[in-house]
Amino acid sequence: QVQLVESGGGLVQAGGSLRLSCATSGRIFSNNAMGWYRQAPGKQREFVAGITIGGSTNYADSVKGRFTISRDNTKRTVYLQMNSLKPEDTAVYYCNARAAITWYSLNLGSWGQGLQVTVSS
Repeated sequence: QVQLVESGGGLVQAGGSLRLSCATSGRIFSNNAMGWYRQAPGKQREFVAGITIGGSTNYADSVKGRFTISRDNTKRTVYLQMNSLKPEDTAVYYCNARAAITWYSLNLGSWGQGLQVTVSS
C-alpha cells in the first residue's frame, strides 16, 4: 500500500504563505512523478502543480508565479511552496504519486489523505 503523508496545511491571511510537504517511501518517490491537487467545496478536484522524476515542473495557470513545487530526493519529500495566497486558493490539497505525467487525468496514481488550506480575506 502506497503511503503519502502530507503536512503543513492551515489557516493564513490573504497575501501570506504556506509550505505543504508530502513524504513517502523511497521506492515510490524514485519511481513516480509527484503532484499536488486541490478540491474546493462544491468543485471538482483540480491539478495544481507537478514535478517529474527528472525535476521538470508543470503548473496550473491559476497558480503560476505564486506556487513552487520541488522535490528533495534525500528526504523523499515533495513540497509545495505557496506564496501570495488568495481566498480562492482555499481547498483541501492532496499529494499524488503517479507513473504517467498526464497531470489532468484525475483518476491516476495514489493519493494522500488531504490537507485543509484556508485563506482568509
